Amino acid sequence: MRRLPVLLICVFALVAASPFSLAVDRILFDRLGPTGATIFVSNADGSGERALTEPGSLDYDPSWSPTGDWIVFTSERAGSADLYRVHPDGSTLERLTNDPAYDDQAAFSPDGKRIVFVSTRANGRANLWILDVATQKVTRLTSGDGGDFRPSWSPDGEWIAFSSDRGSDLPAAKGRWERLQVADVYLIHPDGSGLRRISEHAGFCGSPKWTPDSKSVVAYCMPAQDTWTYRFGDEDGNDELDRIDIATGKTAPVAAGPGVKLVPSVLPSGEIAYLRSDKSVQGIFYGMGTLGPKGDDLRTPSWSPDGAQLVYSRFTYKHPSLAVKQWSRNQNFELYSTAWLPAYDPSGQRFAVTKKVSKDETSLFVVDEGKPEKAILTRKSLILAPSWSPDGKQIAVGVGDFSSFLDSEVGAKKPVDPANGGGQVAILNADGSDFHLVTSGPNNNAFAWFAPDGKHIVYRTEGPEGEGLRIMDLEDRAVKVLTNGYDNFPIWSPRGDLIAFMRRIDGFFQILTIHPDGTGLKQLTFTKGNEAHMAWSRDGERMLFTSSRMGFKDEVLLINNPQPYGEIFVMRYDGTGVEQLTDDQWEEGAPAWQPKQPALASAGATSH
Repeated sequence: MRRLPVLLICVFALVAASPFSLAVDRILFDRLGPTGATIFVSNADGSGERALTEPGSLDYDPSWSPTGDWIVFTSERAGSADLYRVHPDGSTLERLTNDPAYDDQAAFSPDGKRIVFVSTRANGRANLWILDVATQKVTRLTSGDGGDFRPSWSPDGEWIAFSSDRGSDLPAAKGRWERLQVADVYLIHPDGSGLRRISEHAGFCGSPKWTPDSKSVVAYCMPAQDTWTYRFGDEDGNDELDRIDIATGKTAPVAAGPGVKLVPSVLPSGEIAYLRSDKSVQGIFYGMGTLGPKGDDLRTPSWSPDGAQLVYSRFTYKHPSLAVKQWSRNQNFELYSTAWLPAYDPSGQRFAVTKKVSKDETSLFVVDEGKPEKAILTRKSLILAPSWSPDGKQIAVGVGDFSSFLDSEVGAKKPVDPANGGGQVAILNADGSDFHLVTSGPNNNAFAWFAPDGKHIVYRTEGPEGEGLRIMDLEDRAVKVLTNGYDNFPIWSPRGDLIAFMRRIDGFFQILTIHPDGTGLKQLTFTKGNEAHMAWSRDGERMLFTSSRMGFKDEVLLINNPQPYGEIFVMRYDGTGVEQLTDDQWEEGAPAWQPKQPALASAGATSH
């Protein structure tokens, strides 16, 4: 249900010496976000660029104080995202928040004494909070099930403008599974009163910034579908900058140059500045097209009070050779980000993963603890979602074109057709020998998972011959129909009595379980959004999964991810005891649970 993102074109050298032990639960997953982000300061034209923060962490979303003496920014240097401030010369770094929640997108009050920011500290949703800088006391400003983003304090101190997707039904992009971001511009007084929408509800308007007279805001606006089309910055387009009168709601276009224009600002001179992010050009522009700092790695600029300088972050996506330890809300789970769709073998000492090694080729790698990674299969097609046999001797994978998974590479955002370019399930030995297809025909067959007896697999099928889950007897290749719905990502419980899978229900994706004989169908989740990518614990008592249930935490075009809302959760096999493990604005998915010793037995299913 996911595409292969651009960042995975990079070569991921995986673990040469494993950082893992088996003392607590270790989880591998893919994190589709930057691996590094550094804050820079430059002159308005881009000259004199210098690093404000040291590389080696994730420092992003800087904002200049109205008096020019501080820059506040977000950093993950100590774990979860928190707010810091520093002088423009890099001196006197101070931490402003210290909460396990996600804190981000800070903006100063006109007197510099307070900061409005986005946080998930109340209910996991992105709402607005206000920080008193002197006391570091925080108070909640907004609430609700929707997300609130990119606040901006009016120069007269009376209002805070922000974008919000409150009230959105999270529609899917045309012909796809990813969710569109429908957002409007809202106003609220700093005391929490007077909340009202000032933009016309229909599409997307984001990052409102004030004019010097505090009478209007400027935002970037587009149809909601364009928040999908422009999500990677690899499409040419032309959105609109709008000026919205806060008293009347009257909207007028702002003259600006071509391109996809994001995060506009009104400089003290009255000139419009913005970040352009499209296929042709990426960087900071002024007015009708004068270029400032440039680069496709540049994010979220903020100008000094006199407009002479600006601060911004630059993202990097250079994945290191070792798995990267990530912050976890529950310290009983150690989280590590790796390459795409990792899968542990039953011993927990090695895992399989696939990656794009050239424009036309994909390789399947096996990583043994203490040894270099080893490519065991390379094909001129996509190799997708490896899974291990219970004895650790074989690996099942999907192979084929899977055209919609590659959209971010070819730049064509095609709707999903049932066959999706074609795919088949293959099985090979863990050393790469005896590769053979076990499915055939016009359907797209993929996401296979071994039964605990090692004699059967369950897999997903879509196409002209029907859809749903199928169980195959590997001895005689007999196929049994298990389900006939829009179902995906089946995983067989280590106990053998349940198969968990994802099903589309009323436009959303939920997690269900079913017995291998087709009885006992049970829906475990009831989320408005997407649930996917499950993984069993070794004892079959718990299940990891990815969910969008906490909604967006930022404006999607500022993240450059296909689904910038995925978080890793864990729950019991029956859907109870749900707990969130990650909390950030990056897309996280495809968790793999490291088995503990002894290795999983291959027989003897026990019923729940």
